[in-house]
Amino acid sequence: MGKLINIDNGGTLTDVCVIDGNQVYRAKTLTTPHDLSRCFFDGLTKASRAIYGKEDLIGLITSTDHIRYSTTQGTNALVERKGPRLGLIVTGTMTVDSLKKDPRQAELFDALVGSRVASLDLKLTGSDLEIAAVRAVNTLSSAGANRVIVAHGGSDRAEEETRVKNLLLRKFPQHLLGAVPILYSHEVVADEDDVRRTWTALFNAFLHPAMERFLYNAEHKLRANKAQKPLLIFRNDGNSARVAKTIALKTYSSGPRGGMEGSRAMAAHYNFKHLLTMDVGGTTTDIGEVREGNVRADSRGQVEGVPVSFPLSDIHSVGVGGSSIIKVVDGKIKVGPQSVGSAPGPACFGLGGTEATITDAFLVLGLLDPESFFGGDLKLDTERARNVIQERVAKPMNLSVEAAAEAMEKAWVEKVASSLKEFTTPDKEAVLAAFGGAGPFVVCKVAEAAGISRVLIPGLAAVFSAFGLGFSDIGHTYEAPLRGRDSKALKAVSEELQDQATRGMYAEGFDIKDCEVESHLLVQGKTIDERRPLANGSLPSDLPKDALLSVSLSSTRRIPHPTLKGAFGGKKVEAVSGAKRKVGGKDLPLYRVEEQKAGASAAGPAVLEEAYFTGRIDAGWKFEINNSGDILLSRG
Repeated sequence: MGKLINIDNGGTLTDVCVIDGNQVYRAKTLTTPHDLSRCFFDGLTKASRAIYGKEDLIGLITSTDHIRYSTTQGTNALVERKGPRLGLIVTGTMTVDSLKKDPRQAELFDALVGSRVASLDLKLTGSDLEIAAVRAVNTLSSAGANRVIVAHGGSDRAEEETRVKNLLLRKFPQHLLGAVPILYSHEVVADEDDVRRTWTALFNAFLHPAMERFLYNAEHKLRANKAQKPLLIFRNDGNSARVAKTIALKTYSSGPRGGMEGSRAMAAHYNFKHLLTMDVGGTTTDIGEVREGNVRADSRGQVEGVPVSFPLSDIHSVGVGGSSIIKVVDGKIKVGPQSVGSAPGPACFGLGGTEATITDAFLVLGLLDPESFFGGDLKLDTERARNVIQERVAKPMNLSVEAAAEAMEKAWVEKVASSLKEFTTPDKEAVLAAFGGAGPFVVCKVAEAAGISRVLIPGLAAVFSAFGLGFSDIGHTYEAPLRGRDSKALKAVSEELQDQATRGMYAEGFDIKDCEVESHLLVQGKTIDERRPLANGSLPSDLPKDALLSVSLSSTRRIPHPTLKGAFGGKKVEAVSGAKRKVGGKDLPLYRVEEQKAGASAAGPAVLEEAYFTGRIDAGWKFEINNSGDILLSRG
């Protein structure tokens, strides 16, 4: 078996995790938003040095079976509203008002589409219909639309949208259609809910251009470097697929889903019944949950509160991270949601940043070592951190720099902890998994504020979402509406989906006979939204008369996963501290994770540090490091 490479591209940092049998190598590099392929290959090159002791990019790539990639760039583009100007043509019963029923939908619609809307009456025939259709496209393109979506309301959506498609293909020259793509909602997903399907098509059209340019460029460069297999995109449903077989919306929030796949594996390995997760990156904190081995998810997910047609993990993203801007507003400290990202980054990075962040605060308080941060690859500038905190926080609040840094920490902790409590109610069995580069910083304080007494810091915490991609397989899910309520209709749609799955897996390089195939009946009504297994080829007898019915078929090809090992609660040894660190004016013992034996344990207050993360262990807490390098913190 060859190597497995997982890459998680975030707004501030890009993480690389290389799995070679039982050995795991990791690398981190600053994200280069102006050219994502640069940080992609910088990370691979850095990983090759860790493996071979020298740069050998081609050697790494040619010895690898699969490269899986996830990115938050689509999510960030939507958050920042940076994307194409969309135009919308509505037909049938579809109306703009139905897409703007609540304030969240209205705000998003105004940001993505605005007034670029046209209505097309499909009762027209002949030249009248042709003239109306051409006028609609010309009106939208003249208004600035560079992508047009056609959405029909009604059960005949596929037929009517196809009729419009054939008409427009005849009337417009190919070069114009290439400049202004015209997309059709039924080709994105076969969802009976017209509003949800239209929103899904709008989101997908908005995210597609940036994702397409980068991903195909990255795949081309991989082939130039002798890659044997196509780049796989990790999706928000927990599986991976080729670039050409993945729609853009499936990349939304895919990075956090990688962390959830890793958390599910960890929860099963350590028998944690309730694992609450806190993935703290540079820009956001992504909060999720695993209960009884299941990742908390919605059968029909939401994007910024707007329902879409695909399943999505129920992950709560909060605008607070290691690079979140902290400032004083109306006499109070405000944390995020704006972030300085990696360019220019926190002031202490010395790359031109002029805003205060929690990273600057932890440097001033002494928690971070300016020489060892980021594995020693990024030297921090304490003086710049002090100056920016003085200017942005201390002076407006009439505090010393140190007092201002402590106030910044308190506000940062309160925002993260309150978000955890809003997301779920921690019970006695709850364990908080803290990962991401900023996850372990002051996790004891966060856990206390959230009422949690146990914390898991994975040994690969700094690259845990990238590591979690390794638990995904190659798979696709297909869906189609059920046209009748009898075995004949069920058989027809099942055969149609089976054919799609056969072709889809063949395109991935696999025979459907070597894949796991599962079918489900999707039942949606006013008071019901269920997903029922279809095992015997017959419909249940208790279906509501007014429910919309669809059939979903998933095909999965299993590929190798990482092997977890390690246990807690065995023989303990005294952790070894070879130095002290002055944090908040107090000398605390410093424990380097890499220097500890299996079972190493000690009590706080202390500082726990490894190459890519630093955590403060507060008084009343103790830690245990097992033979996998995973760390369990316990209170009391």
